[in-house]
Amino acid sequence: MCGIVGFKTNRGFVSLRDSLPEAASCLNHRGPDDTGLFLDEESGIGLGHARLAIIDLTRAGQQPMTSEDGSVRIVYNGEVYNFREIRKTLEGRGHLFRSATDSEVVLKAYVEWGIDCLHKFVGMFALALWDARKKYIFLARDRLGIKPLYYHYSAGHLLFASELKALMALKGFPKDLHPAALPLFLHYQYIPAPRTIFRDTFKLLPGHYAVYDGRGLRVLPYWELPEKDEGAIAKAPQEAEVLEELDHLLTQAVSDRLVSDVPLGALLSGGVDSSLVAALMQKVNSAPVRTFSIGFDDEEFDEAPWARRVASHLGTEHTEFYVTGKEALEVIPLLPEIYDEPFADSSAIPTYLISRVARSQVTVALSGDGCDEQFCGYVRYWSTRAMADTFHRLPDGVRKMLGLLLATVPSEWVNRFYQPLRGHLPGWLQVANFDDKWRKLLAALMRGGDVMELYRTTICLWEADDILTLTGKGIPECLYEEMFRKTQMWPVISRLMRIDQGTYLVDDLLTKVDRASMAVSLEVRVPLLDHRVVEYTSRLPENVKYRRGVGKYLLKKLLAQYVPSKLFERPKMGFGVPIDRWFRDELKELLLSYLSPERLKEEGLFNEGLVEKKMREHLAGHANHQHRLWSLLMWEMWRERWLG
Repeated sequence: MCGIVGFKTNRGFVSLRDSLPEAASCLNHRGPDDTGLFLDEESGIGLGHARLAIIDLTRAGQQPMTSEDGSVRIVYNGEVYNFREIRKTLEGRGHLFRSATDSEVVLKAYVEWGIDCLHKFVGMFALALWDARKKYIFLARDRLGIKPLYYHYSAGHLLFASELKALMALKGFPKDLHPAALPLFLHYQYIPAPRTIFRDTFKLLPGHYAVYDGRGLRVLPYWELPEKDEGAIAKAPQEAEVLEELDHLLTQAVSDRLVSDVPLGALLSGGVDSSLVAALMQKVNSAPVRTFSIGFDDEEFDEAPWARRVASHLGTEHTEFYVTGKEALEVIPLLPEIYDEPFADSSAIPTYLISRVARSQVTVALSGDGCDEQFCGYVRYWSTRAMADTFHRLPDGVRKMLGLLLATVPSEWVNRFYQPLRGHLPGWLQVANFDDKWRKLLAALMRGGDVMELYRTTICLWEADDILTLTGKGIPECLYEEMFRKTQMWPVISRLMRIDQGTYLVDDLLTKVDRASMAVSLEVRVPLLDHRVVEYTSRLPENVKYRRGVGKYLLKKLLAQYVPSKLFERPKMGFGVPIDRWFRDELKELLLSYLSPERLKEEGLFNEGLVEKKMREHLAGHANHQHRLWSLLMWEMWRERWLG
């Protein structure tokens, strides 16, 4: 895997040229093996590359890479797994190759087919090409958004990079905060694409490309998540046929991702997703696969015993590492550097730790990410549908009255009445604690909110105007609303999965994995997000994904062909750490320092009195505000690191 950075400018070439080496060095963690630069003052072009050598470890793979006639240059981050097949086609058309890399195949595919080359690639990638013949810079990102690509566009120039830190290193980059970014971050715990924290700076959306010729920027899709094919659903094959086809597709996807000239393994939690990936790797691999897991002393977060059982059954070469609380806490000061945009998914901590463990033995690892959003893996999918069905049977007046009442009652009061009833309620209502999230969800349901309101409430951890004092009320619209409108006629569960695929999966889960793994120079590959797999699963009916209260129904049936059900049938565990407890103990001083009333008052963004109240409630054990406080802590630590 690699890091890319560059620019095309009509002004200020000298300052950008002088800062390009520093910007490229900001990406050394993504590519510690080599660095390359290309500069052309006449065209206003600068390209920088940091290389992590995976295929063809020789100097022949150095980038920026140029075409034979010198008219096209590329910087590229990713893997195109079918590059050997494409290479054969290109050789048949007269192209000669100097290396064994997929980078050269991507370059010559563009020379041969232009922008249409994107349709031929199977893989994950972000790339930038300077075409001197057509006088434009060409950017592209893979279909599912596995690899990141940021760009800043303003009159006179285009800047781009794999990470925001490289953009910020380019001289003259304006660190002007976007007014919508902070409330969106507090609502979602990340900033939804295409926005970033800065004005005029964007994430290139998955399946999109951009062309800039110095006069105007065009951003267009070349692939979109498939529409739901109702005809295909009506003609759905038998379950056995579906299992056979899915097994074939996933086996192919896993096999494709074993191409590597460096050591390779798998991240194994013992859950359905990672266990299936490990099983298929072992199926197509002649030698034992290397698998890696981490464990915690806290049983609520410890998946290591499950991973150990799966590894033993499959016969993998398994490495297990138990993380102490001290080691986990030591990661927190690193997060603002790793995630150079505000990011508050606390599972970034164990993701970084498991990546570090794997990197001690391998350079490439496969993971099971992308399964829940295809196979109905989240409880909130079926709980939202079940709640909606239940409460919509009540008369409108009763529903609205109950909703208004519930919205005004503190969570701890609701919880006091809820606990004695818990054992007599449906499974989707049996939560451990009736916290603010659940209270707001039921209040929204009772008021008759539509699926958009219900869904946003299930992932919302607070209302932004509950804390903010300067941004006004309400959450700014973003890609969520657009996807809700596009899917308004879909069945509820299919609709929610599709929205997650286009938002939460890309901007939270894949971002988390990419930054955490690349921080230790580990390339993570995600076979479940092979676009051929996604296109197939998008056409499958809901009842093979969720059946009789069982999520991932189809995937569990498939995994049972390789691993006994007793080894993976268990309640879903979050890949997380005990932030709520840490705030009352090890992180207390850090929390009080960064969220002190004096500091927040000087900053002028938040209601410091309300923040102090939330802290007191949490520290006293009267409420659990871990998500609110963690988001604020991550914001303050990010602001200190990047804005000074």
